[in-house]
Amino acid sequence: MCELMTIAAALACTTLYFAARRRGRGNSALFTTMLAFWGAALMWSVDCVANAMEGEPLLDLSREDAILGCIVVFAGSVLFAVLVLAGRIRARVSAA
Repeated sequence: MCELMTIAAALACTTLYFAARRRGRGNSALFTTMLAFWGAALMWSVDCVANAMEGEPLLDLSREDAILGCIVVFAGSVLFAVLVLAGRIRARVSAA
């Protein structure tokens, strides 16, 4: 379940990033968050394939795995918030 949630978050960030970029407002914080989610999705995909090679189910749909997925998405959201705040602080300092 964590893989599905991470892929959904990566797709959402990718869509938002390219929509913002199309409007001429590329966001480095969104780009970094997008890459972090795609990296996590790749990591979970390798884990799922390794589990399948060991005879376990490809996707784990347990409650614990869903909680882990929520934690990963929350951590990515916190990363985005920290990057946005750091960018705003940097802009204020350089403007002063």
